[in-house]
Amino acid sequence: MNKRQKLNQLREESSRQLRRFSEPLKRQIVSDIETKVTTIAEVSREYSVTRNSIYKWIYSYSKNRKKGVRTVIEEESVSTKLEALKAKIKELESVIGQKQMKIDFQEKMIEFAEKEYSVDIKKNLVPNAALVLGRKGRTENKNVRVVFNVRHQ
Repeated sequence: MNKRQKLNQLREESSRQLRRFSEPLKRQIVSDIETKVTTIAEVSREYSVTRNSIYKWIYSYSKNRKKGVRTVIEEESVSTKLEALKAKIKELESVIGQKQMKIDFQEKMIEFAEKEYSVDIKKNLVPNAALVLGRKGRTENKNVRVVFNVRHQ
């Protein structure tokens, strides 16, 4: 027996059958892969096809992927990130502006109350002043007593 006859005999004995998939089926599989309905691994298992064959189908029937062309997929482009950051900056600047207006209003109210009641509110009204200043010791509500000019003995 020569080499050619041995090769033919091995082919006949092989348990693997030559299968052909129709072009519409290949196109449908490629479409499902592109729309992420299924994955290449799932198709490979389901149809008992090598991944290499599936990639060949993708290169042949895909609208997006062509052989030799590298597709780079970015989660977010630089310009999209930049626009998002600019929007965040505007939002934060707006919040800062609102907070500054609130602070200005409160300071005006304190000034008005100091003039109206002749009390130095800024100096005397610090809740838990000992904690704020880092002092140890009694931290009872001395600030309330000072505001009302009442001394506890």
